[in-house]
Amino acid sequence: MRRRTIGAHLVVPIAAALVSAASDPALGQARTAPSAAEICLAANRDLSLGVRLPRTRARLNAGGPLRVVAIGSSSTVGFGVFNSAATYPEVMRRELAALRRDTKIEVVNSGRLFDTIPGSTGRFERDVRTHRPDLVIWQLGTNDATWAGGADQLKDQVIQGVRALKADGVDVVLMDLQYAPMVLASSRHATMQALIADAARQEQVGLFPRFALMRRAIDAGLPPGALVWWDGLHNSADGYDCIGRALARAIHAGAR
Repeated sequence: MRRRTIGAHLVVPIAAALVSAASDPALGQARTAPSAAEICLAANRDLSLGVRLPRTRARLNAGGPLRVVAIGSSSTVGFGVFNSAATYPEVMRRELAALRRDTKIEVVNSGRLFDTIPGSTGRFERDVRTHRPDLVIWQLGTNDATWAGGADQLKDQVIQGVRALKADGVDVVLMDLQYAPMVLASSRHATMQALIADAARQEQVGLFPRFALMRRAIDAGLPPGALVWWDGLHNSADGYDCIGRALARAIHAGAR
C-alpha cells in the first residue's frame, strides 16, 4: 500500500512536467536543435572529390568487400577523442555501410601520431599495400606545414607517393589540412594547401577538402571552436563526425 501511495503522488507532477515540456516552444527547440556535425554536413551538401572512383564503384556494385586504408597523422589516429568509434575512419565506415547496406565495408586505420609526408610514404609498403586496399585515404600536410618546417619542396614526394599507390590500381583520395587556429597561424599553410590540390589535379585523384569543409561550416554559423579540440589543432568529436560522414557521402557519390 505504501508503494502505491508514493506512485500515485508521483504521477501528477510527472504528467504535468511532460505537458509543460510539450507546450514550451523553447524546450521543444532545445530537443531538436541540430548538432555541430549536422550543421557542418548541411553546409557541405555539394562537396565532391572531383573524380570518379572506378575500383570503389566496382567493389560496391559487386556487393563488396570494399577495403579502405586510411593513412595519415594524428587526425587519422583520432587524437582528441577517446573512443575508436569516434575517429573519422570509423565514422566513415559506418556512414558508408548505411549508404550501401548490401556491401561489406572494411576500414584499416593506419594513422600515426606526428606523421609527415615523408613518414607516410615510408610506411606505404607495410601499412598500406600489405592490406591490399581498394581505396586509400591519405590525410597529409598538417605536420609538415606547422611543425616540420617544410612545404615548398614536398610536391614531388606527394606526387611520387600517389603514383606508388596508383601502381596497384587502387583509388586514391588526398585529405588536406584542417581549418584550425594553429594551422592558420602557420605561414606555410596556404602553400601546403595549394601543393596538395595541385598534386591531386595533376595525378587525377580525389581531393577531400577538409579545410574548405570546416570553413564553410563556420560561415554557416558554427562557432569557430565547434569543430576543433581545445588545443586549437585537432578536430573535436563533432569535427571528426562531420568529416567522416561527409567523406563517406563523397565516396558514395564518386562511385556512382
